[in-house]
Amino acid sequence: MAKVKSKTKIKDDNNEMANIKELGIDNVPEEDDERIFVLPIIGQVEGHMALPPETKTTKYEHVIPELVSIERSNKVEGVLIILNTVGGDVEAGLAIAEMIRSLSKTTVSLVIGGGHSIGVPLATAADYSFISPSATMIVHPIRMNGLVVGVPQTFDYFNKMQERIIEFITRTSQIDKETLRRLMLQSEELLNDMGTILIGKQAVNYGLINEVGGIKEALSKLDQLISQNHK
Repeated sequence: MAKVKSKTKIKDDNNEMANIKELGIDNVPEEDDERIFVLPIIGQVEGHMALPPETKTTKYEHVIPELVSIERSNKVEGVLIILNTVGGDVEAGLAIAEMIRSLSKTTVSLVIGGGHSIGVPLATAADYSFISPSATMIVHPIRMNGLVVGVPQTFDYFNKMQERIIEFITRTSQIDKETLRRLMLQSEELLNDMGTILIGKQAVNYGLINEVGGIKEALSKLDQLISQNHK
């Protein structure tokens, strides 16, 4: 005789499929997993302006409540941040990075694919950072889309925003300000633009990222740091 699923079971299955489709998570109901929260930041960081629907985005209005819930949770002990982003809204990205940095929970970041532009401070915001061997990080000056008024106040705004990013990155990594500025202003690597492409180990050598590794290494480090914090 065929078994008939209950309405509750069907609803749970539908919610799980929606989560997989929209957020890339599967709600695995294992208690051991509750101590580690996986925060993916994928695609372009979307701020106050909505991007086209065909653009893969991470919306800051989704991430910020998640971070507040993580901080308030008694079960979550550590956060694994998975980064594969081309950058995006500077204000939104920096706001997320500051919130990650302010968490009392242990945090480890892993750059896979790419951590470009505002993805750099998002990677360095964690307590410890990893980059996969083939992943890239692009360091460049900030850009502004749309109409820009060519007045001294606009230049001053750009300069202050740039300094905020430089200050955050140097505060949360091992790179110094002079080296970071030099990497941002290089003109040999990017076509019609300034900046530097760092691949895997290069990001570690410059002090942006702590170590080359993958999921295994990132989770192992997260467990280690959690254990140290509990002593």
